[in-house]
Amino acid sequence: MRRYSFRFSAIFFLALAPLVANGDFEPISPIEWNEAKARHLLERAGFGARPEEVAEFAAMTPDEAVRRLVYFEGAPEVELPGFDHSGVFDEGLDPFPPSRPATTELARRQGHALGVQVKPGGDRPLQPVVNKFFYWLRASRLETDRVAYWWAERMLNSPRPLEEKMALFWHGHFATNENKVRDYRKMLMQLNLFQEKGLGDFRSLLIGVAQDPAMLNFLDAGVNTRGSPNENFAREIMELFTMGVGNYGETDVREAARAFTGWNYEGLEFTVVTEDHDFGVKRVLGREGDFDGVEVIDIILEQDATADFIARKIYNYFVSAELDDDSARELGAWLKDSSYDIAAYMERLFLSRDFYRPEVIGSRIKGPVEYVVSTYRLLDLDSIPGTPDFNRVTGSLGQRLMRPPTVAGWSEGRAWITPSLLFERGNFVLDVVFPDIGFLPPDRHPGYGGEEILSVHERLRRGMDISSATLPSMVAEEAPDMNELSASNMLADSDEAFNTRYGSYRGWQMAIERVKPIPRDMARVDLAALVAEEGLRTPLEVVDHLTARFFTVPPEPATIAAMAEYLEAELGTADIASATSFMEESMRGLLHVLLSRPEYQLN
Repeated sequence: MRRYSFRFSAIFFLALAPLVANGDFEPISPIEWNEAKARHLLERAGFGARPEEVAEFAAMTPDEAVRRLVYFEGAPEVELPGFDHSGVFDEGLDPFPPSRPATTELARRQGHALGVQVKPGGDRPLQPVVNKFFYWLRASRLETDRVAYWWAERMLNSPRPLEEKMALFWHGHFATNENKVRDYRKMLMQLNLFQEKGLGDFRSLLIGVAQDPAMLNFLDAGVNTRGSPNENFAREIMELFTMGVGNYGETDVREAARAFTGWNYEGLEFTVVTEDHDFGVKRVLGREGDFDGVEVIDIILEQDATADFIARKIYNYFVSAELDDDSARELGAWLKDSSYDIAAYMERLFLSRDFYRPEVIGSRIKGPVEYVVSTYRLLDLDSIPGTPDFNRVTGSLGQRLMRPPTVAGWSEGRAWITPSLLFERGNFVLDVVFPDIGFLPPDRHPGYGGEEILSVHERLRRGMDISSATLPSMVAEEAPDMNELSASNMLADSDEAFNTRYGSYRGWQMAIERVKPIPRDMARVDLAALVAEEGLRTPLEVVDHLTARFFTVPPEPATIAAMAEYLEAELGTADIASATSFMEESMRGLLHVLLSRPEYQLN
């Protein structure tokens, strides 16, 4: 297959030029409504716009189209399946210790940990406990990856795309990472909160997040106690979640932290530990009283800065990265006057003339998750393929679900595109249309130093004892007499309380045994059938059809002509009908080249 090089086009750089809102937030009129605006609305409010959807929404009035997306009026009633748990959790795992040393110390002190008794005698008495510790680390991580697949399926198929798009927005806003939470159940529960309340009133959502076990775990609620308040959550709720830097002082953070003391969780339930709560008078943002956490949240929501901050951030995500201060204040007043009704805010935003400005349409860089899911939607797939792996692909592009890089979430916009990331986006398309025959399912193959773990298994199969098998590869390979070394290690076995490397190895075995595998179907793409269905006759008609289907910002005419020449050269003919029996590979090559274009990254 011929490789095709490309350069960044002028239109791509134009799309990245700063935009300023013109302040025209009056509703768009029905006479201004057309297919281009319907497509723009569908793409920004969801994950790609299929041609039949564009036609359906273009036939509505703007009010009808927006209410379909925001309030689901007239949307098909489809029962989306809930998450299918593997059954990897058992009660002994909760509360999960913060580290392996903490686990073994707990086991030594009380004779059990994680629901496992310490062995009364024999070699490595703590080994079963260590195995269980590593098991849960691996199992929770793998199950979290299954949650991400489940969510991606909802993005792909939900008749309520804005519900999932808002959940994705809030997931980046209230960023929580499974690597620290270490409990897929808490991550799933937080995601459900975003899905259920993401278009409701912001107060309910904010309180829900503040009392959410995943967030309480992530921001160290357990050490926020009377007399020793931890400022993590109070600082983040003001700086990142509501007001932004410069709208509060350090005293406000310290006093607010006192109001959140005692907020904790047991399992999946929010609790208030009364003896840990500070009932004293606090002074927060000019108010004074014996406040608890909810009362502090209400004080924060009274601030104009909060409404402006949330209104601006939503605008930046769904409309444009640039917004002048006067417009931000106007949007903030909308939001505050509606009692922080997110759905009402989105309705006004999606109906505004500002949203449909020519400078706004095609100016936004798709985030990795949106890019991948929308590509599958436009290929008319009804499920997320397991090859290439969704989590690895989005991770390589900079946005792995359930694992935002910091509490500030992901950087958006231009951060998604560098020359290397653009190349990786093209590689994703390549792996969809020409599947990788060397693919290894990551949920069946150990991470965290996988080759070392696999080498442990191979050595055990050769009859080595645990101590020898778990030596680092370099030591094991350089040992002059492995039989003598093994004998020595066997004598030492009784002196070891546990073997960490063996625990990691067994943890992976136990996790892979219990976690359900991710289905690994490949994308079923039939581009020759698409060409036949549309009655396309020439390479130029084919390229025009594909660009109309996939691109918001079409390539320049010279590029389209070059793509048509490329297809003709690959087919060896300009007569599409005569190439039906052998065109599939060439069509896939063309699609790879087209979707690797900079313009395809925009909507």
